[in-house]
Amino acid sequence: MIVGLPKEIKDSEYRVGMVPAGVEQIRKLGHRVLVEKSAGIGTGISDAEYKAVGAEIISDAKVIFDKSDMIIKVKEPLPTEYKLLKEGQIVFTYFHFAASKELTLAMMNRKIVAIAYETIRKEDGETPLLVPMSEVAGKMSIQEGAKFLERPMMGRGILLGGVPGVAPAKVVIIGGGVAGTNAAKVASGLGAKVSILDVNLSRLRYLSDVMLPNVVLLYSNSYTIKEEIKDADLVVGSILIPGAKAPRVITKKMLKTMKKGSVIVDIAIDQGGCTETSKPTTHKNPVYVVDGVVHYCVANMPGAVAGTSTYALTNATIPYALEILKHGYKKAALNNKPLSLGINIVDGKVICKAVGESLGLKCYKLEEVF
Repeated sequence: MIVGLPKEIKDSEYRVGMVPAGVEQIRKLGHRVLVEKSAGIGTGISDAEYKAVGAEIISDAKVIFDKSDMIIKVKEPLPTEYKLLKEGQIVFTYFHFAASKELTLAMMNRKIVAIAYETIRKEDGETPLLVPMSEVAGKMSIQEGAKFLERPMMGRGILLGGVPGVAPAKVVIIGGGVAGTNAAKVASGLGAKVSILDVNLSRLRYLSDVMLPNVVLLYSNSYTIKEEIKDADLVVGSILIPGAKAPRVITKKMLKTMKKGSVIVDIAIDQGGCTETSKPTTHKNPVYVVDGVVHYCVANMPGAVAGTSTYALTNATIPYALEILKHGYKKAALNNKPLSLGINIVDGKVICKAVGESLGLKCYKLEEVF
């Protein structure tokens, strides 16, 4: 096969689909790899490093899309890229279809094979290609939240950990998965008073064993969320339902009860956001204010730390990419259940049940399209 690594064009996206170590493994299988010129610059990877492991550097993205059997990206194709996609072409990336019917319909019309990182799921429920980026986003949520709590950034002007004689900030984390856990680690380590809300009691019991004493574990429901965010300084939304749209657990009415200058960091924005007032923002314009509450809803948070996140992502994606390249996506999916769950669209048909249900689209079984 010919594998293409185009340069990401999403605003302030500095990651690239594969680092040279991954390209080298693909080349060892005998496949060609086409890398768009300067695709790795945002991560700190030069064209020379890709060439050293056998990649071919191409100046025109159109050529890469036209020649490649498989495209490996980081973010979903943008409208200017839709027309570059070919029927039957494998596109391996984060799609987050449930958040955009326009994107879903466009990919159906192009009749690509859309394999989404975010819906690859193991038997124990782990989403291995989401985990590394959730770790990054969770840690970043506290870093960014602390920054926008500063007064010049429209926040309340308080320090998360406080100082002797002054109380620390209260951080409420809704969702105790990978992102929420990493957010809690950072916030509690800084000395903040932290609450984690989750609907999984087994998860809460686990977290009670590993978290610092300044972390309170609470069962999540609308009443508890409403009460907890009233006096919160920073709220982190980290709810995930793989493949499906995130539930809006913070309503406009709840928002009005929050303190002026408090901050919401909505990690779930890729899947539509978990706050009724959330809308995607960018690293260049990351925040806006509603009812005095600062909203940080950057849809590609890990893109800001590409030197970490690109390498972490390749570590997770390369085993699945190699399976596809060794066996073809059909045989690979039949032999690898987690990978089969990553197949969202084939030949214009939606395969992922969560996507179909979220967008009101007919959903097919994998065996119906193979």
